[in-house]
Amino acid sequence: MTRAERPDAANAPASADMFARERVLVIACGALANEVLAIVRANELDHVDLTCLPAKLHNHPDRIPEAVREAIGKARSDYRHILIGYGDCGTGGLLDQVLAEEGVERIEGAHCYAFFAGLDVFDAEAEAEPGTFYLTDFLARHFETLVIRPLGLDTWPDLRDAYFGHYTRLLYLEQARDPEIEARARAAAERLGLAYEKRVTGYGLLETRLTTLGR
Repeated sequence: MTRAERPDAANAPASADMFARERVLVIACGALANEVLAIVRANELDHVDLTCLPAKLHNHPDRIPEAVREAIGKARSDYRHILIGYGDCGTGGLLDQVLAEEGVERIEGAHCYAFFAGLDVFDAEAEAEPGTFYLTDFLARHFETLVIRPLGLDTWPDLRDAYFGHYTRLLYLEQARDPEIEARARAAAERLGLAYEKRVTGYGLLETRLTTLGR
């Protein structure tokens, strides 16, 4: 029997859980899964649910808009409020077009890098050093499987200059302090022959948006 069906519900004293916030769904890139869940736990966002699309979609950004549309369609009957955890992510505005048609918002920014660094900071970094290759915690952990192997650099390392010759530095945006992940980021910079820099960002705009959901 639900709370609304209890015979004494009308006379029961009010309690906090009687005013629980409406559930909200975040549809996010799989590259953000750990970060979203960490934010949800740390801020006790019990009303926020998460579903993720494969991170490998970033290798085919043209597929992201329709994949997001499909996920929205599947969730419509269960959620009135949906937030998309994607930037434009190389879709050339096509994701925003889909979201406008669906009446759903996404987190501001061109990329998840901007979520973490902050929009103004990211723009300033990109302007100051256009030849920047960015790493997040996720990309540092999965650098081999998401960067090296898909580009064939494990088999043909001489292709490095073809892919990364126009880059000058690797900028690691650190979400959670972890010496092992930082070591992986440094190793990635060395492997690509790039100068290494780090910015401690935390969860940035991603956390800001998630903690306001349902308010």
